[in-house]
This record gives sequence, C-alpha cells and structure tokens, in this order.
Amino acid sequence: MIARPFWIERIEAAWKQAPIAWLSGVRRVGKTTLAQSLGEARTFYVNCDLPTAEDMVRDPALFYRGCPKPVIVFDEIHQLRDPSRVLKIGADLFPQLKILATGSSTLAASKKFRDTLTGRKRQIHLTPVLAVELDAFGVKLPQRLLHGGLPPALLAEAKTPSFYREWMDSFFARDIQRLFGFRDMNRFNALFEYLLRQSGGQLEMTRTAAAVGITRPTVESHLQALEITHAITLLRPFHGGGQKELVKQPKVYGFDTGFVSFARGWEPLRPEDCGSLWEHVVLEHLQAHWPDPPAQYWRDKAGHEIDFVLPRGREAVDVIECKWNPAGFDPTALALFRSYYPKGRNWLVTPLEGTAYRKRFGNLEVTVCGLDGMAR
Repeated sequence: MIARPFWIERIEAAWKQAPIAWLSGVRRVGKTTLAQSLGEARTFYVNCDLPTAEDMVRDPALFYRGCPKPVIVFDEIHQLRDPSRVLKIGADLFPQLKILATGSSTLAASKKFRDTLTGRKRQIHLTPVLAVELDAFGVKLPQRLLHGGLPPALLAEAKTPSFYREWMDSFFARDIQRLFGFRDMNRFNALFEYLLRQSGGQLEMTRTAAAVGITRPTVESHLQALEITHAITLLRPFHGGGQKELVKQPKVYGFDTGFVSFARGWEPLRPEDCGSLWEHVVLEHLQAHWPDPPAQYWRDKAGHEIDFVLPRGREAVDVIECKWNPAGFDPTALALFRSYYPKGRNWLVTPLEGTAYRKRFGNLEVTVCGLDGMAR
C-alpha cells in the first residue's frame, strides 16, 4: 500500500475540528485504499455497497454502542437508505468516536441526505494523485500527464482506452443515475466528453447546448451534477475593479489529465500539449492545499488572462501563472492585473525541479518555483 501522508494529515486535521470527516472524490481515485490505510488496529470498516451494511446500521445507536474500535469508516455511504441519519446519530450521541464517510459527491447531491450535517463534519476533496506524490508511486510527470492521476491508470504500463470508456459508463450508472436520476447515458456522456475536449477554456452555455444537441436547461442540470461529483471544476472569474473584466463566464476543467488527453486523442503527447495539461495539475494542487476560498481566474474583454488567482484577505490577491517552459512567460497580463490589484504575491509555477527563486519583470517581482516550493 502506497503511503499518502498528506491526505492522512488532512483527515486527522478534520477530526480535530469535527467528529465526521467527509472524504469525497471521483470513482477509483483511491478513497477506499486511503481509508483502509488508517490501520486495522483502530478502524472498523463498513462497506456500504454490501447488502448487509443496511441491516448492520438499521439501529444506529445500537451499532455505535457495539463498535469495538475508535474509528469507523463508512465506505460509499450514499448507498445506505438514510445515510445522514446514521451520521447524525453518531456525531451527536457518540462524540468520542471518529467517523470517516466516503462518497463520490458532496452531501447535498442526493435527496437521501435530508441533513447536510452542518457543524458536524469537515469535507476533504481527494484529487487524483498529486504531482508531489509521484515519487511515492514511482512515476514521472510525463506519464502522469498522459495517463492521469487515478491510481490504476497511473500505474499501468500503457494507456488503455477501454479503461477510460468503462470508467465513464460506470460513473454514469453508479453515481449519476443513482444520485440524480438521469436516464440518457448517451446524452450525458456526449456532454461530458465535449467538456473534456474544451477543458481549460471558457464555457458558453448556449454554444455548448448547440454543439451537443441538447437544451440549455439540460446542459445546466448535467453541469451541476458533474460539478457536485467533482468530475469537472467550474472556475469563476475574479472581478472587482470594473476595468472591463469578465464577470460571469466560467472556465471549465476536467477532473483528470488522463481523461482530457483521452477525449482529445492526445497520444503520444506533443510538447505543445504539456502546457495545457500542466495547468490542470497545478489546479489540482491548489484544490488540495488551498480549497477555501476556491481558485478563480481573471480575464478582461481585450483577452488578457491570468491562469489562477487566490483572494487573500480584504485586498490582497495572489496570482498563479502556469508554464511548462518558464522561458515562455509573458508578463503583460500580470502587469495589467497588478495595475488594478497591486497587493499580493506573484507565482510562476513550472515543472522544473530545484530551489525557488525570485525574478523581476519590469516593476514586477515573481517567484519562480515548482509545486513543492509553492506548498512550502
């Protein structure tokens, strides 16, 4: 079992704030393996996919009183008939226990969750394998870009198209259909694949609906399901100064570089493909390390754009620019942005290893670093 100390620390930190840690992430991202890595000595594991799980927790108070270990894992808890009731009773009546519940979505995804457990839980979004974890998996970054970060795909010797197609079919049947009641898999997957091909670009609802051949309300409902289940991220635009900034149109990102390259037919990867996929890897890093507030992007009507911005405090805004090759960085957009929002740190994040360093572009001071340097 591959050690993933960053995520274990996130779970332990969540338990210090609330009795329930809610671990969400897409199918096969590694939730079950991570939960099992907490150790058999202190963990009582409940596989909610099994029919016996429902009978086991029919009387939640009786179940918790008989639990022989201090940590309880409910894996795929959304399969239970009334999961929020089971979790609420555990949090309220047995606060000495620590509960880890896993699922593909947020608590609000299904009508099953009548109570979103406000104040009783902390949420952790498990992303695909982070770039800073690749040494532990024995994999280099180019393979991570091509295969993606789902452990079975990442560790495969070759990229197998059937894995990605079967995953999408299973994702619809086991998550989307069960949680949201959608029935047309072909229409849903057509939209999903279209979004993967557009990943990293701006999303325009009417154009998307026309391209896929479905109505705009259907696009909106499917987008909401994809976002709730972490299959896509909608990045909202940052604005505030009124300098002809975009204020509504989001950018869309697929959840994993392997699926983005699969949908685009990128195999083998060309050098020009790596920059776009690297941007996805940086976004996953931001989601893992700084989930609140979520990253945004900035763009004005003239087309100047900043990859990611992180509001910090009342006025300061940190800027993250992503470059596969730092020599190709153009500071024009950053200089314009800083003329409107002068406070904050500037990061140029690259895949290059080594010590972070600062560099001047005119009056701008930029820290050039890898993801590990940014985390520190």
